Amino acid sequence: MVGRVGESATKRRFWLTFFLAPHLIGMLIMLVIPIVASFILSFAEWDLLTPARWVGLDNYANLLNSPDFWTALGHTCFYIIGYLPIVLVLGLTLALLLNQKLKGLLFFRTAYFMPVVSSWVAVALLWRWLLNPRYGLINYGLGLVGLQGPNWIYDPNWSLPSIIFAGIWKDLGFVMMLLLGGLQAIPQEYYEAAKIDGAGGYKLLMRITLPLLSPTIFFVVVISLINSFQVFDQVYVMTGGGPAGSSQVLVGEIVNNAFSYSKFGYASAISWVLFALIMGVTVVQWRLQKRFVHYQ
Repeated sequence: MVGRVGESATKRRFWLTFFLAPHLIGMLIMLVIPIVASFILSFAEWDLLTPARWVGLDNYANLLNSPDFWTALGHTCFYIIGYLPIVLVLGLTLALLLNQKLKGLLFFRTAYFMPVVSSWVAVALLWRWLLNPRYGLINYGLGLVGLQGPNWIYDPNWSLPSIIFAGIWKDLGFVMMLLLGGLQAIPQEYYEAAKIDGAGGYKLLMRITLPLLSPTIFFVVVISLINSFQVFDQVYVMTGGGPAGSSQVLVGEIVNNAFSYSKFGYASAISWVLFALIMGVTVVQWRLQKRFVHYQ
């Protein structure tokens, strides 16, 4: 009997390994090996044409002394500061509105979610047209009310805010749907009991909705921060990091050094610094969640 049980367990492990092997091999080839290779490469100098040369910590020292790196980091932080609070507040506002029993809710939910499933290239090209200072619809609309619109993506002072506007517009539906799901998971009994005690709309929001929605808000903030640190597609299509580097971000700096200047080791070093930043911010968020996140 013991032998049969052992034989059965062995067969089970064999078949589990057999069916998981393709996925594990693919993950090893496409994910694990490139990650390890990029880490090793960050300590070397390689232009893709000549053999890699070990330089130790020189790449990290060079990037810490590089004005371009710090400028790109500053632009990335500016994007996060401008993007995250607005998309969170607007997403919560829309989620609260669309959580009501109103006509046409399905239409509005679908309409707000459409940009989320659209390609960033298509969205960025759309916003390039909307923000064109000569024939774009936004400046045309501002002109109708007597306002002179800026040059948007062609103005160093407005290029990064323009990218923030596009990012908010595209991701608003995603944030809204996550928060809407969190709202619908809150038991209605809490609201009914609070109304019996005389609580108004503001107290319901502050004492019930936000505390019980805090796990969803925390999740939204975490993934939005991670995505914001990696902002690139809209920058590349809308401005290319310009004008005059006014909208260059960290991932754009990585791409330029790797594929324009053939500094693959230096680009790998920037990538690992970016990884360390994202990891550090995420760890801090997980530590702070104990104070601000309330679970039922």
